[in-house]
Amino acid sequence: MLHALAPFRDQAGTAQGWGERLARVLAGGGRLLAAGNGGSAAQAQHLTAELVGRYRDDRPPFSAIALHADTSSTTAIANDYGVDEVFARQVRAHGREGDVLMLLSTSGASANLLSAAEAGREAGMSVWALTGPAPNPLAAGSDESLCVRAGSTATVQELHLVTVHMVCAAFDAALEGVLDGRSADDAADA
Repeated sequence: MLHALAPFRDQAGTAQGWGERLARVLAGGGRLLAAGNGGSAAQAQHLTAELVGRYRDDRPPFSAIALHADTSSTTAIANDYGVDEVFARQVRAHGREGDVLMLLSTSGASANLLSAAEAGREAGMSVWALTGPAPNPLAAGSDESLCVRAGSTATVQELHLVTVHMVCAAFDAALEGVLDGRSADDAADA
């Protein structure tokens, strides 16, 4: 973990920027779709729970959906269309232009996430990848990526959780300004 922290610190600005942009998107009525497999699915669901619920302080809920959490849809899609379409089909159903799609993968090579990234780009979404070491196909197929350089999957996942919390902290910090700005604009229009 100590060896992985030094290069990770160099990418902290990416997590900060994601949180700030996510505040603008969600406060403007957009949504976050998130997906991963295995432990990365748990991290994606952790992120969406923090946005729908709260991270630290009470605030309004925001639209954030963990695509793997709808077991009926995921199993039906896998059965009818194949596992590579599990997330892509949901992205086509729920994603709108301007929304954010965040894909988490320790390998950056999962076919179902690569298909989801393509569907997200086609829908006009911002596609963000949180992966293990670069280069990898998911980072290459996304608009932006934060790639954790670590020698073990466990360390990558640990730093993914740190990233999730950094995004949430930046989201909450930026949200107040975004909502205040929206309120000022609304007042000017009135």
